[in-house]
Amino acid sequence: MKKLLFLFVLCPLLVLANDKKIPSKIKDVTVYLSGAQIYRKAQCQLKEGKNELIFTGLSPKIEESSIQISGLQSVSILSMSYDLNYLEKAESSPQVKEWEDQILKIQHKTTMLKNTIVGLEEEEKVITTNRLVSADNQMLDLERVKQISTYYRERITAIKNEIFKTNLEINKFKLEISKLQKQLAEVNNAPEEEQGELTITFDAPIAANLNLSISYLVRDAGWIPNYDIKSKKLNAPIDLAYKAHVYQKTGKDWDNVKVTLSTGNPNINVSKPNLGTKYLNFVSRYAKRNRNTPKKKGYTYNPMVRQISGNVVDESGTPLPGVNVVVKGTTQGAQTDFDGNFVLDVTSGEELSISYLGMVSQEVPIYSSIINVQMEEDVQALDEVVVVGYGSQTKRSLTGSVGSVSMEQALQGKAAGVSIRGYNSNPRSQPLYIIDGIPMDGFTEGDLDESEIQSVEVLKGQEATVIYGNRGASGIVVITTKKSTMQDDLTNTKFVIKKPYSIVSDGDITAIQINTFQLPAEYEYFAAPIVNENVFLTAKLKDWEKLQLLPGEANVYYEGGYAGKTNIDPFTVKKEMTLSLGIDPNITVSRKQQRNFKSKSFTGSNRILDRIYDLEVKNNKSLAISLKLMDRIPISQNKEIKVDDIDTKTASYDKKTGFLSWELELASQKSKKESFSFQVKYPRGKYISL
Repeated sequence: MKKLLFLFVLCPLLVLANDKKIPSKIKDVTVYLSGAQIYRKAQCQLKEGKNELIFTGLSPKIEESSIQISGLQSVSILSMSYDLNYLEKAESSPQVKEWEDQILKIQHKTTMLKNTIVGLEEEEKVITTNRLVSADNQMLDLERVKQISTYYRERITAIKNEIFKTNLEINKFKLEISKLQKQLAEVNNAPEEEQGELTITFDAPIAANLNLSISYLVRDAGWIPNYDIKSKKLNAPIDLAYKAHVYQKTGKDWDNVKVTLSTGNPNINVSKPNLGTKYLNFVSRYAKRNRNTPKKKGYTYNPMVRQISGNVVDESGTPLPGVNVVVKGTTQGAQTDFDGNFVLDVTSGEELSISYLGMVSQEVPIYSSIINVQMEEDVQALDEVVVVGYGSQTKRSLTGSVGSVSMEQALQGKAAGVSIRGYNSNPRSQPLYIIDGIPMDGFTEGDLDESEIQSVEVLKGQEATVIYGNRGASGIVVITTKKSTMQDDLTNTKFVIKKPYSIVSDGDITAIQINTFQLPAEYEYFAAPIVNENVFLTAKLKDWEKLQLLPGEANVYYEGGYAGKTNIDPFTVKKEMTLSLGIDPNITVSRKQQRNFKSKSFTGSNRILDRIYDLEVKNNKSLAISLKLMDRIPISQNKEIKVDDIDTKTASYDKKTGFLSWELELASQKSKKESFSFQVKYPRGKYISL
């Protein structure tokens, strides 16, 4: 009898030991900019020999090739397979259990209230029965009858009111139960979620208890860099909070897990590339060459962006109008306006495709709601080209001759057949210099450092005069400057978060603070009234390189208030990082064109436009400020359009870009006026985009 009882006691243990389904729990998560590495813990008991176990409740979005098992001791794995289970119902979530518990508690309270009503009704019956005074009863005097009547009335009224209030409480509880039951019904009637299952066959030389670690990569997770920039006052250091917006839709909640953030890419191809032989042969001149559109490196798709605004400029910083900005793979797109600005709504897609005639097309991940782009000139062509006039021709189509010389030879007049004299010689004998496609009158040797020059071409003979007329009679020197390049030195950095986090699998953002920094800053106000008649406060940050920052949006707070959003992009910064801290309404700027009745006139076949602009800045603040004021003079891209009589007054003038700049110091309640002027000549009957 004792042996039989002992066997009954052991039965539950044997069933437990032979149960093939093993639960596991997420302990650690490494979140990459795109994707995440999950680390689970599981305990299992193996008998000697072969054991097949199924690890249930895993994510349905596992990269199967990334699964790793550790903690095996002397046990070997014979086989392993990952599958999705659509049939087995997932365990109830903690929220469902909480709702069920709430319903049960409310039902208990409702029952108690109903019991209270029953007691009150019974009391009412007793009072009603005993208040009848029959003829056989002892006669009562009038005063006694009044007392009894008052008591009955007050007590019956109190009972009725108590029953009414209790019914109100019951109805209130019924509404709460109804709401909770609807929420439960939505969960219970929802389609069954797919569950990941990992089936492993172990070979154990002896019986063993294992504490296994299971790790794997999952999709639909990542983190987005985000920043808070706070400035308490002018000349105070900048407080920079580096944050991560973590999201995941992996099908499994991460409950109270240790989080590590990584800037690495787990999907990068680490295989060594193979270099093949390049074979040349004749092809049609119209044959399309294979060419990959360059992609911005270091930028990661941000699924939370719904609208993008930005600015597109060329290598010199000049705005590009008419640039096509399209969400790749969709019909969503926009074109930049005259100042290179665009706004685009995004409902789908992960990359922007940016294209413009004569520029290298770019593809940029949608990493922020503010995306600014600098485009590069497209120098690739089917035939070798040389710059002529304001465009380009194939070298074989030139009727004159083209010579390649060094800068030193060009400036010293050593190109055969071209008259090149020094700056002090007769101006009429000066060659025409074309710098990056733009004719530069009065060019001298000191205007360009030889290290800035990529190539020098010399045009002479008929070709020079056909294209440039008499301006090319003394020869033409075509100089192409070096294009600046940006190196991507992104490293894999990990941020270990000390506090555990719970992140639900719903795609919503969970904000995690990585670190806070205090950086020295130089404050300066900036205004460009031709583009925007507001004054912006900027801060130049120092020592930012060591912070391992990534491109992302930033919330700006100034003097205790929210000032707006800006963008941090360390990949486009060379030395100092300049942040825009928002608009200061206490400083005003205006730009007005002087009324001049002779601003339009005609000379022969040409039309002449005179332009004079007055700029005024006023400081209404209680302290002195430094302000950088900018404007521009147009650059002609056609030899028939001439910009002459440029008077920049006190401004610094960049002839290549046409930019004017003033560095102003303004005391409190003081104003400053500046002005500049220029003249534009162009043929009658034509229109220009002035």
